[in-house]
Amino acid sequence: MVKATPDQPRLSKKAYDARSGDVRAALVQMQVQLKNAPFPVLVVVAGVDAAGKGDVVNVLNAWLDPRGVETFAFQEPTDEERERPAMWRFWRCLPPHGRLAIYAGGWHTEALREDPRSPRDLAEFDLALRRIARFEDQLTSDGALVIKIWLHLGKDDQRARLHELEDDERTAWRVTAEDWKSHRDYDRLARLSDTMRRATQRPGAPWHVIEAGDPRARNLAVAERVLVRFRAHHRTHKVRPVATKPRRTAPLRAAGLRRLLALPLDQTVPSRGYEEKRDKWLGKLNRTVRAASQARRSIVWVFEGWDAAGKGGAIRRLTDAIDARDSRVIPISRPTDEEKAHHYLWRFWRHVPRAGMVTIYDRSWYGRVLVERLEGFARDVEWRRAFAEMNEFERELVEHGVIVIKFWLHISKDEQLRRFRNREDTEYKRHKINAEDWRNRRKWAAYETAVGDMLALTHTRFAPWHLIPANTKRHARLEILKASCTAIETALAAKK
Repeated sequence: MVKATPDQPRLSKKAYDARSGDVRAALVQMQVQLKNAPFPVLVVVAGVDAAGKGDVVNVLNAWLDPRGVETFAFQEPTDEERERPAMWRFWRCLPPHGRLAIYAGGWHTEALREDPRSPRDLAEFDLALRRIARFEDQLTSDGALVIKIWLHLGKDDQRARLHELEDDERTAWRVTAEDWKSHRDYDRLARLSDTMRRATQRPGAPWHVIEAGDPRARNLAVAERVLVRFRAHHRTHKVRPVATKPRRTAPLRAAGLRRLLALPLDQTVPSRGYEEKRDKWLGKLNRTVRAASQARRSIVWVFEGWDAAGKGGAIRRLTDAIDARDSRVIPISRPTDEEKAHHYLWRFWRHVPRAGMVTIYDRSWYGRVLVERLEGFARDVEWRRAFAEMNEFERELVEHGVIVIKFWLHISKDEQLRRFRNREDTEYKRHKINAEDWRNRRKWAAYETAVGDMLALTHTRFAPWHLIPANTKRHARLEILKASCTAIETALAAKK
């Protein structure tokens, strides 16, 4: 069990006022320093019912400069939130670098709110806690400061606090039948909370358990804990580490590169009868996508491949089979300043579709281990840990019921050169080619290594890669339609 801090002595109002002025000044100074810091601060205030979570959040808001802080309180998930993976609504509310966010209850309260009792519920609870732990690991690995406060209140003190609130007409509304039910179930809920804290006690995001018997001492203890954690973090994170020039690296997993190089690229499809075959598969895809929508299953397509491999054309054919009202194509280019100020997965979580809807990513989060790795935009440690982070992202999508279909479109170096020259010579295609494409081409061998690692380390049972030989566009488009139909049908059958 995570131990609480020793009981704080009860503070007089005079002593509280004397200390709170200094604490308030220190908090504002912290915000001044935070403005230029390369990390965000997340303060989670959770705890026992009637321990004063709302009061602590209000005090922090009163002491901080409101221009640099946001507060989030999560109630029962809305219909929109339930139609997406559980962590979606928390990813959306992450502050950018230089900002502070306060979470009343946070993502932990959501897990506890389900009140697991049956073996199945407890298994789901355990899965939710592992998901939370991985979420916090991703944030802290990226430099975020996560400060988790648990307000502890003994059973007798909780009873006294509830009576005190009920007896005052100004606060009686704050006590509900649910609060008294929780009090009667105090011991079981305390054990459940201990389990939650142990499972989410992370090296970069430990729990700080603070006694809440005396509200004044509690408020100061929370604020001072925030200051201590910030000062320690700021000393070691004043400047965001800069990625160095990427080194030549051998394949992390040679099997991926072997699989890529073994892909036969000489397939052809006769023009005669092609349109009939294409229309047949477009019709089947339309039916399978509608079946997924009726089953409230969303679909995420991921398109990666060489420059000029035909991703755009393949996506256009794909969307011919999908109602435009039910789908979105998200073209991914270099991140904006806002996106750079968040965890790199933040911008992809934002576009996760609702139940029954479709999102098509034209390039994706895999840029982290491709262009960001090879151009030095991500440090060695960042792109290396990204393989596990991206697998976790896709696992959460699939666990929620999202059908994830990933394509790598593969062409030869000679075919790419032919298409590049065709683009330069064709006026209406000229906008598709630029100096960056030629620069990337000069790193073909390095990109092959990176693609091989991506295929080997992110080809999972729940989100496998489909390698498409794309020297012949007609062949590639038919293969994409066929593979998409099979993937959707298999996923729908598995859920029956």
